[in-house]
Amino acid sequence: MSALTVDHDPEQNWDDLVRFWEEMEWPEGSKVEIIEGIVTVSPPPSKDHNTTAALLQRRLYTKIPESWEIYQTLGLEVPGAHGLFVPDLAVLPVESVVGSGNRVPADEAELVVEITSKSNANHDRIKKVHGYARAGVPLYLLLDAWHSGRPTATLYGAPEDGTYRVLASVEYGGKLTLPEPFDLTLDTSVFPVD
Repeated sequence: MSALTVDHDPEQNWDDLVRFWEEMEWPEGSKVEIIEGIVTVSPPPSKDHNTTAALLQRRLYTKIPESWEIYQTLGLEVPGAHGLFVPDLAVLPVESVVGSGNRVPADEAELVVEITSKSNANHDRIKKVHGYARAGVPLYLLLDAWHSGRPTATLYGAPEDGTYRVLASVEYGGKLTLPEPFDLTLDTSVFPVD
């Protein structure tokens, strides 16, 4: 099953669009995001997708401070890119998330991780790379099992003027190092391929 888009009034302002995202009753287990001003509803991720997230999360917990947490369903608001993304993993200080609501400004995140699914890979590779860079998220890790038949892990960083630099890229099987404050070397051979 692929992602669906939801019709809405194109003249709708950002606050109205976010209110629609928050108040609508979406199918249980689906991932609902706003990408370039369009509400996108994706089916629940596959078992391999969830396993990849769990394996990475376990490793990240060994490196993050007690005052940070790893979130799987937190909305990150990127209004400059007309986006409200729900990354597969987001690492943020707990103090950024405390309070009411279900979204925070994307620039509060220290690391965002997207794991591609066949139906959404281009969103993760193109639109979200630009959105997270534009928001100033310091590190964006893209785990792309669908990259031209060769699963690839790419780490983006040093956002400037809405653009990232590629800090590292390896095919699954290689090792990729997340810099400080994580200082973590990932062995990508442990990640399953859908």
